[in-house]
Amino acid sequence: METVANQHMEQDKKDSLGSPRRRKKASIVELTDSALERMRMLLEKHRKEAKSGDDDVYIRLGVKRRGCNGLAYTLNYDSTKKKFDEEVDYSQPYGVRMLVDAGAIMHVLGTRMDYVEDDLRAEFVFVNPNAAGTCGCGESFTTQSDEFKRAKE
Repeated sequence: METVANQHMEQDKKDSLGSPRRRKKASIVELTDSALERMRMLLEKHRKEAKSGDDDVYIRLGVKRRGCNGLAYTLNYDSTKKKFDEEVDYSQPYGVRMLVDAGAIMHVLGTRMDYVEDDLRAEFVFVNPNAAGTCGCGESFTTQSDEFKRAKE
């Protein structure tokens, strides 16, 4: 027996034309307002120094093998989106577009990125649910997939 609630749930899964609705794709990386504001300022400065009004400048998030725990986050400017990169678009209202390097996706999926500024530091802080371990200074991290890969070597 189909209930009224079930009928409404089935209707909610379809658009006004009866086609299945597409869910909004979850962002690979969540950026806080503080992180977005800092990235906006950095991108503006970069464009000004490069004497370019080019809006196709991204901030690329990647990971690199280094540090005492194996992996470290990298942030760079880039104007080219590669084939398997994932774009995180915060162009409205911040004007920030980030590319997540294809090789970093499995390590940063679900990560929350913040920008913290106090008397002693000013830095981006990553809260990564995939991190199986971090070093004491917080500079590097490891994930279970990275630990597994290193154990096989």
